[in-house]
Amino acid sequence: MRILNASQMREADRQTIEDVGVPSVVLMENAGRQVVAAIEGSFESALDGRVAVLCGRGNNGGDGFVVARTLLQRGIDASVFVVGRLADVKGDARLNLDILGRLGTAVVEVADEQTWELHFSEISQCTLIVDALFGTGLREGLSGMFETVVADVNASGIPVVAIDLPSGLSADTPDLIGDCIDASMTVTLAAPKLPLVLPPGEAFAGDVVVADIGIPRGLVDALEGPRVELLAPESMHMLVAPRAAESHKGDFGRVTVVAGSRGRTGAAYLSAMGALRSGAGLVTLATPASAAPIVSSMAPEYMTAWLEESADGTVGLTALDAVLAVESDVIACGPGLGRDAGVKDFVIALLERSSVPLVLDADALTVMADDAHLLAGREERDVIITPHPGEMARLVGRTVEQVQRDRIGVALDVATSRRVHVVLKGHRTVVATPAGHVYINPTGNPGMATGGSGDVLAGMIAAWLAQLLDADAACRLAVFLHGAAGDLAEATEGQVAMTATDILARLGPALRHITGRDDVAESTP
Repeated sequence: MRILNASQMREADRQTIEDVGVPSVVLMENAGRQVVAAIEGSFESALDGRVAVLCGRGNNGGDGFVVARTLLQRGIDASVFVVGRLADVKGDARLNLDILGRLGTAVVEVADEQTWELHFSEISQCTLIVDALFGTGLREGLSGMFETVVADVNASGIPVVAIDLPSGLSADTPDLIGDCIDASMTVTLAAPKLPLVLPPGEAFAGDVVVADIGIPRGLVDALEGPRVELLAPESMHMLVAPRAAESHKGDFGRVTVVAGSRGRTGAAYLSAMGALRSGAGLVTLATPASAAPIVSSMAPEYMTAWLEESADGTVGLTALDAVLAVESDVIACGPGLGRDAGVKDFVIALLERSSVPLVLDADALTVMADDAHLLAGREERDVIITPHPGEMARLVGRTVEQVQRDRIGVALDVATSRRVHVVLKGHRTVVATPAGHVYINPTGNPGMATGGSGDVLAGMIAAWLAQLLDADAACRLAVFLHGAAGDLAEATEGQVAMTATDILARLGPALRHITGRDDVAESTP
């Protein structure tokens, strides 16, 4: 599902009106009615009281006029307030304002702060507020009377449904440009916007509903400009094909996981099981010789390759030939490897000599911080890197705070400049591709911030890459399923008690859920 900025949204409106032939007033009518449908679905009890509809002078206000009319036609008590001068309402918004007048609906003009203070006592007695003040066109922070309106509405404690965006947010950035409405729900029109899905803006959006107002999906997909998409279950479902009855394990890819070291066997186990639980036909866990007996005893389903190790129990350059000798379609490398100089030598050599796609995670990224330019893909061989914010900060020479303030920009720059696929983990994991596409993952929860969660994901990505043979699709599917499994784990374990093993246990149910087979008992690791 594509995420649009302000100019893209304007262009989608223009093409729908001028090229497709849908009148703008029809789009406004559709928008208002979709907002009412969302309200009826989530705020039924609030409709027994009075609804205050706060309208601006532009098209967002016009949507609000349609909302008010529709509520009144359904016997719901609604009061309409225009924050600004009625004479300044133009175009389709004016048309819908005049309809309210012809129907005998009183519309209150709030042209100054004194008038607002007079009527806010009435608004504060309502059971629901509809925010139709500003839509996607806002570029600067609110000032004057609008600051007062926002402050009073937020302090009232009354549930707020925002149309398109909570007033005060900008469609062009998730950052706050000033004070904004703190909505309980946002009904966004045609497509999501960045501040609805990324922090800090998302904290003010409440539940987000994407309303179909008649703008064709194909038109949205074809728009020029930044290509940022929100991952959705429907698109994930399309990536998972049913297995043929005559399938055998060789049909689903051979994954080698280079992981673990003395004292870090758990990371190796979790990444290998992440690959197996994601459908890889054959998984080989290549690990230092002293760790091999331990990881071999942890699960019977994967094979092991015993690697020559250093005195500290980590791999070095001498282990490379043994890894390359394992028949592989994908190699995942990094979880629990340690950070010795020999590990860095191994990773550099693997990048140089491997002919199969690589998934580099954890220690494989940390040891490359001073030589991050070597983390590069090439036309004949994909490289996927899966840093958390701290690892990404080391790779790009910035602070964690700087990375977190511009997650999309940082991930996209690394992906396009080094020809790698980037999975920047964390809240709203970002996937960026060498072609300049960006995907934001909506699944997952804070309980997944636990040791081993990322190791599971590395194995998952490798497994799906071995099956789909498409790095873009493998990253998208793996991060979505990983977060979905975490959400299932949260439902039974809660956030505090969740472990990476709990996430592993829910990979099967998560996959069945998105493919429509949610009737099988939960698996165990």
